[in-house]
Amino acid sequence: MTKALEGIRVLDMTHVQSGPSATQILAWLGADVVKLEAPTGDITRKQLRDLPDVDSLYFTMLNGNKRSITLNTKSPRGKELLTELIARSDIMVENFGPGAVDRMGFTWERIQAINPRIIYASIKGFGEGPYTNFKAYEVVAQAMGGSMSTTGFEEGPPLATGAQIGDSGTGLHTVAGILAALYQRTHTGRGQRVQVAMQHAVLNLCRVKLRDQQRLTHGPLAEYPNENFTDEVPRSGNASGGGQPGWAVKCAPGGPNDYVYVIVQPVGWQPLTDLIGRPELAGDPEWATPEARLPKLGKMFQLIEEWTSTLPKWEVLEALNAHNIPCGPILSTKEIIEDPSLRDNEIVVEVEHPERGSYVTVGSPLKLSDSPADIRRSPLLGEHNHDIYATELGLSAAELAELQTNGVI
Repeated sequence: MTKALEGIRVLDMTHVQSGPSATQILAWLGADVVKLEAPTGDITRKQLRDLPDVDSLYFTMLNGNKRSITLNTKSPRGKELLTELIARSDIMVENFGPGAVDRMGFTWERIQAINPRIIYASIKGFGEGPYTNFKAYEVVAQAMGGSMSTTGFEEGPPLATGAQIGDSGTGLHTVAGILAALYQRTHTGRGQRVQVAMQHAVLNLCRVKLRDQQRLTHGPLAEYPNENFTDEVPRSGNASGGGQPGWAVKCAPGGPNDYVYVIVQPVGWQPLTDLIGRPELAGDPEWATPEARLPKLGKMFQLIEEWTSTLPKWEVLEALNAHNIPCGPILSTKEIIEDPSLRDNEIVVEVEHPERGSYVTVGSPLKLSDSPADIRRSPLLGEHNHDIYATELGLSAAELAELQTNGVI
């Protein structure tokens, strides 16, 4: 069966997380992703190692389904080879610091002249302006994109989210831009530039908080559990952020992840009152309507928690689902990695690696009926040098050996 992006060549000049997360999705969709690394390799091959002298999980989990070549793009011969690679590619992706690729001698104008059909995607920390040259990391993007100021509890400090919305979130946005440009090329025959900033991607994911910032001009936000409001959207703990109130309530035996997140919809209030042993609240004017409950959300979830704290979270989940009450258990990373349904859906996947043995990785969340993703291991450093340079570009064995001796590959 053919893949959605079969026949598309991606020149992957990315490193760490934001760029590799984007190119890995393209690889899952069937593109031939050629990861171009310096002879020393992507820095994450050696970061956060759990085993000595093998590629780290940090690297392997972001670079599956790719081929790896090495190239010193600062050398004259390296620049010539890079030019040939650009000419043969449909997509080029990079996430170096601002201006780094330009300084190599490959401006967008030069790249476009080499290959007018190429789609050149760049990921940066920030857009043009006073922040352009700031160094961007995952949590820096969260800090400057609206996430941290609105994450945490009212009296606590701003918090980072465990989800990598700055890096992998930007990678997803980049894929959307690349695929749109690829589709437009079918009409125009021309490639184009795609640029995505981490700060902008985080802000896009935080748009509901900008919604609430504007609503604040009309008074306090009734669905927030906060008692005091200023002219900024407050941190609101585990409030749902949507039209229906929600909260994480404790369950037995009281461990760090013994919680269930519960959403209280109007239709769910009556069955909830039965479950928590307070059926009289269903008809009580002080509790019967959403408007009556909004001023006392804290008390409402306290009443629910008095019931849930006596039961394990899986029993709470079963009871709530029996009444179609929206809910979900807080799953620890250990529970997720061991979850049979996630393995059955191939979103938690075990992969064999020639040096580190078996490891668990995240599979493709994109399920296409005519283009199923085969999750393959990450490449060894320079594993495909011969395939690309000799077989495809026609370099002789003697030149390959010379390039390696001279540190070009």
